Amino acid sequence: MTPVVATVAARRREGPGVWSLEIDAGGLATPAPGQFNMLTAFGVGESAISVSALRASPRRLTHTIRAVGPVTQALARLRPGQAVGVRGPFGAGWPMAEAEGRDVVILAGGLGLAPLRPVLRRLVAERGRYGQAALLYGARSPRDILFERELERQRRRLDLEIDVTVDHAGPDWRGHVGVVTTLLARLRLDPAKALALVCGPEIMMRFAVAALKDAGLPDGAIYLSMERNMRCAVGQCGHCQFGPAFVCREGPVFRYDRIAPFLVLKEL
Repeated sequence: MTPVVATVAARRREGPGVWSLEIDAGGLATPAPGQFNMLTAFGVGESAISVSALRASPRRLTHTIRAVGPVTQALARLRPGQAVGVRGPFGAGWPMAEAEGRDVVILAGGLGLAPLRPVLRRLVAERGRYGQAALLYGARSPRDILFERELERQRRRLDLEIDVTVDHAGPDWRGHVGVVTTLLARLRLDPAKALALVCGPEIMMRFAVAALKDAGLPDGAIYLSMERNMRCAVGQCGHCQFGPAFVCREGPVFRYDRIAPFLVLKEL
């Protein structure tokens, strides 16, 4: 429960109100893709933030933050050299072992790309371990697309499919316009050997699940990363209770068939 005092190594603007902090990771445990840390802005408070990247040398963790409240705004204002508190990693991550040998479809909406970014990097780094791989990503507008340069580099690969769509755009946008689920029809998807990983606004995830089920994926092949109000990260405070589960301890990644009855209810 006591945070490690770490140092901000770099700060980068990713989009309107969204910043990435690279943190020197010496003394911190290595997170699995999909896990989160509790970050402390000293004197302000603590917030659960997904790990969006892990660099080996120098060893650094990246957390991507949308500045929406007092704590996240204070975290996003931190500059290189300043101190930040870190507790973690916490929670259950993406099922990377189960994904081996299978086709992997990533559906992300908005900031939901951040906790899926380590998965995408793993797919690229260990391409031979997986079947077909695709990222379908939706953002509000072209200026809200996260990690744009990285996506462009990965898009040039011949063994990885990346499609991006936006809700609205000006006349200079040459990409797709519409909700992210419309991109599913473009995939040559074998539902018998596919695994889907989904993260984004809850309403987007509900529609994504429906589209994946229509495409033939069984409930047990769909994984969602849930977001609830996590305070303690160890399942004691009760703020993140989701049906019989606690998101901080048993999530944030859940297999859909486990949480299907509760997904339709807002903030249980």
